[in-house]
Amino acid sequence: MTDLPRKTVVRTARLASLPLGVGARAAIGLGKRVGGRPAEVVAAEMQAQTAAQLFKVLGGLKGGAMKFGQSMSMFEAALPDDVAAPYRATLTKLQDSAPAMPTSSLHAALAEQLGDQWRSRFVEFEDKPRAAASIGQVHHAVWKDGREVAVKVQYPGAAQALMSDLNQLSRVLRLTTGWVPGLDVAPILAELKGRMAEETDYGLEASMQEQFSAAYADDPHYLLPQVVTATDRVIVSDWIDGIPLAEIITHGTQEQRDLAAARYFEFLVGGPDRAGLLHADPHPGNFRLLDDGRLGVLDFGAVNRLPDGLPVAMGELMTAALREDADTVLDGLRAEGFVKESIKVDPDDLLDYLGIFLEPLRHNEFRFDRPWLRSIFSYINDPRNDNFAVGLRLNLPPQYLLIHRAWLGGIAVLSQIGGTVPAREIFTRCVPGAALPPLE
Repeated sequence: MTDLPRKTVVRTARLASLPLGVGARAAIGLGKRVGGRPAEVVAAEMQAQTAAQLFKVLGGLKGGAMKFGQSMSMFEAALPDDVAAPYRATLTKLQDSAPAMPTSSLHAALAEQLGDQWRSRFVEFEDKPRAAASIGQVHHAVWKDGREVAVKVQYPGAAQALMSDLNQLSRVLRLTTGWVPGLDVAPILAELKGRMAEETDYGLEASMQEQFSAAYADDPHYLLPQVVTATDRVIVSDWIDGIPLAEIITHGTQEQRDLAAARYFEFLVGGPDRAGLLHADPHPGNFRLLDDGRLGVLDFGAVNRLPDGLPVAMGELMTAALREDADTVLDGLRAEGFVKESIKVDPDDLLDYLGIFLEPLRHNEFRFDRPWLRSIFSYINDPRNDNFAVGLRLNLPPQYLLIHRAWLGGIAVLSQIGGTVPAREIFTRCVPGAALPPLE
């Protein structure tokens, strides 16, 4: 059976090929320009070659490396078009179209998990995957009772590859975040490893999917597939057809964008109160807009268990911030662990820093788009900003890690979709502790 490259030295070497490849192409490009070729033509060729290598390396490695690429695909919305555009299509492919495992490896994995007579469970089975992502690939099939199903098969070696990449990431983060005085990175990394390791446990994923599916059964706005059967490395569940969010992001009408964005936002903030779970993998490959207007939701590997819903403190703190109660905001952030006791920060400076993030809740309707997201990224990353130092004093409590991942990624996806959303009403209705002040 063909496995993913699991040895750290192999994976590190392939990841290192990305910057090396860029450097080599830059040298070749310089030579072409000296030889008289137009700079813009050379630049376009280099960008296309770099994008192709990005897909080949990250897609081939899968595991944590590919998850990084999927995150890049969400956050390209924060970059200027002249930077992101050449890579947008390539990064989007990483959402559900990575290079697939060989057919022989697929059949061996199915025989190991479902038995040597695995084909007898299906009326039809497509060997070519409909989607291939970071940990597993998905095949369309017809179950023995006649229903269409999705068969999700984990790559051999996926767990080892994921942990290898996480260990590499841990080393980098310890070095690059040491100068951030407010951030305690060790517990965050421990939580990240534990949570991402769960993503290779398909038995756990199936139980989370069943809990989600039961909570949204017969819902007029959402369709979550029911599990048919599951093992450690295979999940068979109902097939969902629909328009992928990535397609709506690229070609959708404004009506489709508004509907998809509203459904997506409400599922993101309302799922925890309704299901006791947070879907923490918000990239567009996991969502489909159905013909009847429902939002189909896929892939329940990254799930945060929140039996009491989102922390009440989240709604209370955002309410206090919108009421411009700076002292309450600082006290609440300290109590939740976002500001360590040893860190000094002025309450008014903190409130000023947080203000830009609350803009969607200051209006009855808000349009999430790329320019807005770029303004946020420019704001928090500009050292000339008076409140730049405030961001360096903030911490990420481990219990908020997946919430942060889901909301940050979700906002990036919303900005790609470009829809207008009644965010204030949805937030007030779905988030515990939210009692937003009236609009002036």
